[in-house]
Amino acid sequence: MRVLYVSTELHPALKTGGLADVNAGLPPALRAQGADVRLLLPAFPALRAAAQAPRRRIALGAMLGCPDVGLLPCRLGAVPTWLIDAPAYYDRPGNPYLDASGADWPDNALRFALLGAVAARFADGGIGRWRPHVVHGHDWHAGLAPAYLAARGGARPASVFTVHNLSYQGHFAAESFDDLGLPAHFFAIDGVEYHGGVNFMKAGLHFADRITTVSPTYAAEIQTADYGCGMEGVLHARAGALLGILNGIDTRVWDPAQDPALAAPFTRAAPAGKRACRAALLAAAGLAGDAAGPVLGVVSRLTAQKGLDLLRAAVAPLLAADGRVVLLGSGDAGEEAAWQALARAHPGTVAVRVGYDETYAHRIFAGADAVAVPSRFEPCGLTQMYAMLYGALPLVRRTGGLADTVSDGPDGTGFVFDAAELPALQAALARLLQSWAEPARWQAMQARAMGADFGWARAARRYLALYRELRPQADPPPTPA
Repeated sequence: MRVLYVSTELHPALKTGGLADVNAGLPPALRAQGADVRLLLPAFPALRAAAQAPRRRIALGAMLGCPDVGLLPCRLGAVPTWLIDAPAYYDRPGNPYLDASGADWPDNALRFALLGAVAARFADGGIGRWRPHVVHGHDWHAGLAPAYLAARGGARPASVFTVHNLSYQGHFAAESFDDLGLPAHFFAIDGVEYHGGVNFMKAGLHFADRITTVSPTYAAEIQTADYGCGMEGVLHARAGALLGILNGIDTRVWDPAQDPALAAPFTRAAPAGKRACRAALLAAAGLAGDAAGPVLGVVSRLTAQKGLDLLRAAVAPLLAADGRVVLLGSGDAGEEAAWQALARAHPGTVAVRVGYDETYAHRIFAGADAVAVPSRFEPCGLTQMYAMLYGALPLVRRTGGLADTVSDGPDGTGFVFDAAELPALQAALARLLQSWAEPARWQAMQARAMGADFGWARAARRYLALYRELRPQADPPPTPA
């Protein structure tokens, strides 16, 4: 089974969010189960710098306004990779999607259309005689790959399109359509058109043979007006092609028994090292180390989606119980400032670090007693999975993948609330404090959480079953080189 995996970032070389972690974990898991998965990524500077075993460039010529496009065969980690070498589009500093001012690059429509167009070129007889059975695109950046495949007509590889976060859609002005090289009739309600413009997310949803998203609950939620971000009609119409497959995490990277970032190792069977990690975290955060209450960790983007404004308003009882709050994150300037103000108002008990630090994130999960993910919506969420494996009980809203991974109640693995409202979060936090006051109960919950299986093997089996279902409609490929 040959699969071309099309995306934009990859941990640890380039990461702006959880997509990079998924891209680092799922392809190796698929390869471990026998699939010949190969990555297709733009040659952003960070990815190009991380490339291993580079081979001779394959010239593709001019494409979509870029005068010189080629492919750089290499490896990223254990996975064979092609980087799309288009310096005019991808050789830019900083964030791959935004310029130095934080605005979208003005030519993003062409930059990410090129990603989809190059993916479709693999259907024209293959690159280096390698031709995929399935082209699997991820999020709006790869949304045009299924459209370009559909435009070819005839026999072609099957297409799968995965929605990681429906709220980011790649919407561009109508004039951009003329530069994409798609058939004129694709600019229609049954195509890439959306509210008079071009929408890459809609293209993927409409043209892909199968649609997946990153948790079963999110797959149901996005068919409703509350979560569909305007795409609920398209998704409802394609419900028969939509499947929710829960993400996993890379347990080679996230393992408290052998994590080099931690002050001491620990396991479910031998949890004593977590106490040393707790003390080390409080020291690193500059907080008083004699906390009688729980240490609550937060590792998050600071955006309205994440519900951290509710958490700020709810933490007073935890601080009154001699608890601590340690936050790492960045995002909305107003939210950053509000959390920094909270830390100034509570020196010694609240610590805020704006930015992202992978090592510090590991230390928060290991040292925290609980981790808060009070999201208004959460397609899957990886934070709660990391927290559980590191013995930090999650405090989450019942939405998306949070609902699918955290159970509430006496025999649960965390604390779950329903409404995205302050009273509901306050009630869940009160239950957390009550459980903390009963050490035997807390330790039993901790053991259940640490025993969860969030490895990628389970998700890889589901994806392989989907690929095999699609393979009969894919054009029989030539023998690979």
